Amino acid sequence: MFTAGAESLLRQAREVQDEELRKFCSRISALLQEEDLGPDALDSLRRLFLIVSATKYNRRLEKTCVDLLQSTLCLPVCSEPLQVLCAAILREMSPSDSLSMSCDCTQNTWQLSLVASVLLAQGNRRDEVRTVAQHILRALESRQPEGPSLRHLLPIVSKVVGLSPGILQEDHTTLLSKRLIDWLRYASIQQGLPHSSGFFSASRARQPGPITEVDGAVATDFFTVLSMGHHFTEDQWLNMQAFSMLRAWLLHGSPEGLGAPDTDDKSELEGSTLSVISATSATSRLLPPRERLREVAFEYCQRLIEQSTRRALRKGDSELQKACLVEAVLVLDVLCRQDPSFLYRTISCLKALHGRLSGDPASVRVLLPLAHFFLTHGEAAAVDSEAIYQHLFTRVPAELFHSPLLAFEFIQFCRDNLHLFGGNLSILKLTFPNLFKFLAWNSPPLTSEFVELLPALVDSGTALEMLHSLLDLPCLTAALDLQLRLWPAASERPLWDTSLRIPSCLEAFRDPQFQGLFQHLLRPKASGTIERHQPMRLAPLYQLLQPMASCARVAQCAEAVPTLLHMFFSAVTQVTSGSLTNQLALLLLERSDSLYQVPQYEACVHRVLSSQFLVLCKLRPSLVVELARDLLEFLGSVSSIHSRASMVTSVVWAVGEYLSVTCDRRCTVEQINKFFEALEALLFEVTQSRPTTLPRCPPQVVTVLMTTLTKLASRSQDLIPRVSLLLSKMRTLAQSPASSCSQDEEGAEAIRTRATELLNLLKMPSVAQFVFTPSMEVCSPRYHRDVNTALPLALRMVTRLMEKEAGLLPG
Repeated sequence: MFTAGAESLLRQAREVQDEELRKFCSRISALLQEEDLGPDALDSLRRLFLIVSATKYNRRLEKTCVDLLQSTLCLPVCSEPLQVLCAAILREMSPSDSLSMSCDCTQNTWQLSLVASVLLAQGNRRDEVRTVAQHILRALESRQPEGPSLRHLLPIVSKVVGLSPGILQEDHTTLLSKRLIDWLRYASIQQGLPHSSGFFSASRARQPGPITEVDGAVATDFFTVLSMGHHFTEDQWLNMQAFSMLRAWLLHGSPEGLGAPDTDDKSELEGSTLSVISATSATSRLLPPRERLREVAFEYCQRLIEQSTRRALRKGDSELQKACLVEAVLVLDVLCRQDPSFLYRTISCLKALHGRLSGDPASVRVLLPLAHFFLTHGEAAAVDSEAIYQHLFTRVPAELFHSPLLAFEFIQFCRDNLHLFGGNLSILKLTFPNLFKFLAWNSPPLTSEFVELLPALVDSGTALEMLHSLLDLPCLTAALDLQLRLWPAASERPLWDTSLRIPSCLEAFRDPQFQGLFQHLLRPKASGTIERHQPMRLAPLYQLLQPMASCARVAQCAEAVPTLLHMFFSAVTQVTSGSLTNQLALLLLERSDSLYQVPQYEACVHRVLSSQFLVLCKLRPSLVVELARDLLEFLGSVSSIHSRASMVTSVVWAVGEYLSVTCDRRCTVEQINKFFEALEALLFEVTQSRPTTLPRCPPQVVTVLMTTLTKLASRSQDLIPRVSLLLSKMRTLAQSPASSCSQDEEGAEAIRTRATELLNLLKMPSVAQFVFTPSMEVCSPRYHRDVNTALPLALRMVTRLMEKEAGLLPG
């Protein structure tokens, strides 16, 4: 983000200790007390600003230094850079109780703007905000043409309105509306005079020429922010600043709320000819200031849209055209919500604008506010916006996923307008593969945005496909990288990691044999169908893209997937049905062994999948019985227990918890016996792979296997002798000296303790069944609160019986 030199300066500023800062403040205090504030004072203030702004916490400055900074800021004669630095340092210290200055000490509007910015940085302290507002409005009331510049005050007005919207009285609002009307509509159309640089230049200065358009033609209409010139007059600068704050002021000037006209005599929105031509330039001069400002704002935006059709001579002016179009459309949206009579005068213009820009990739950012406008007003204006949404959600993400600014604005647009989509939300849900391209390429900054958006995208019809897409997100990042490298119109500055040489991946991307796999991964819309063994079909793609697993962008994307998975499951449990829950559980089992091999990715995803499998089982306990065949197949095909330990542990625990008649009446003894045999074989495999020693297997897997086998034996008591023998062997195996070499002492102790506890419980089968398979009454909170039938009371009784029985056995 920063250059090496900038990083070094920031690091040095953060490492300045309090004692060093105190000495430095003393030096600055001495410099500020001199009569001539020269370059040394300026350089020292720059260094102090770097120090106080480089850290997140407030630096404590000496009171003498703070007082001198305030007095320097309020000096009647002082260089502007010095005062700017003083104000910046004081703002960085805010909020602070050591400030004592006020707006009364200011000598001009420039100084007033600096002091006001410091006071407003203190926060929403109503007295301070009110004082600042009074001084600003008093300066705005001055209408002398040769008076002090008002340019510096408009940003302060916006800040005042933002901090305390209700602080301005009606007469203040009327005053500022009138001034905005003058600045927006009646700025000079002649260029300003250049600053004189000497005796000869003053006598031979050329007369100012006319303002021009962006294409070089002489302007024939009023001045706007898109008017060009070499020098600008004061009212032209105010025109630009007035437009920058226009939308915020229109929103502030509508206390009755958006969508409600100001006057009661306006007719309802009928589409009549009268409502179309009611407001003209001649009659608008007689309107109240607030309505007159809206009319002027409408004319200003129409003028900007007209100016945007001109071909700019410079690239910077072309970018300025797009930025002004975005703001103009947003202002028109506010106007139409406040006064519906503007809608019919706006809709045809914006439809033509969309038709002109929809085929221009460079103007795609303008399409977002246009789509917002049609989302808001399309129904009232009888406009079919289906084509607009289709173009926006299908072509734009597929072609411009690599633009970080567009990605953020696009996802923010989706998130902020969810309430406006209404019946069109299906378009958003069906095009989630395209939205995921933004996420795959820009995952670190967009992760939090997607966490908020994802619940709206989850649907029972596309949940399975979305889960596959989330798990394949790092693979999608690699595929997008290849696609970008092979585009014929690649940018001059590569957007990919140029240090990564992957000729084999590029050849595979071009190979017709793998085109179907890449097209599926890069599809623009949800296919709506999920194959039973889709992970197996994508396995060749994982192998082809394996050289790109070390790419930094792929690794960053992989880090975001666990967070997104948690949010996905949190949302899908709200819309899931019984069949969908079973399908999700099967998908988790399948994908646990089929993931793109990015470093640390598999372990992180397994932790999420295992925890969410248990959530699904708790949500639908009969899942274990209904998926018995698939679970047995999963337990019988576990090859690498260490890499899938968390998933295996969850599945085994779920079998022991939910494979019972209590959870599902369809559970049979035959099913219990089948699971017992499968788990017994699995336990034998993980513990007997080396003779007389325990393997390097997580002890949690072994203890959960022993516990589940004991639970199943308590439900089919013919199995008790087998599991008792097995537990005895496990306890003996864990006590052997050889096991301490292959297994850590803590793990061996955990296995030994669990085996002993389970053996003690099995000595009393009825007690074991009571503990391992409690009835619904026992699981209810009342059973734990009732002093007569509480579960702890029953467990204490069982413990005493077992201890008494153990005492009678020979040592």
